[in-house]
Amino acid sequence: MQPLEGISVDPAVRFGKACVRGTRLTVGEVLEFLASGRSEQELLADFPQLTHDDVLACFAWAAARERRIQIDPAA
Repeated sequence: MQPLEGISVDPAVRFGKACVRGTRLTVGEVLEFLASGRSEQELLADFPQLTHDDVLACFAWAAARERRIQIDPAA
């Protein structure tokens, strides 16, 4: 499975936010958890439905989104 296949967007789930496929955990929640300084091992212990591949899928989703965002240097 390709990393981005691990992420789903469904308007009926979490208001259409990107979620780890098969869960209601959003990409943002996973990344915020890790950005707060907690480890991947803690994340996987707290959310046993997640896998290492799910975490990689969240990183891939964020990276792909970052590539699509255009910044106006004049702003």
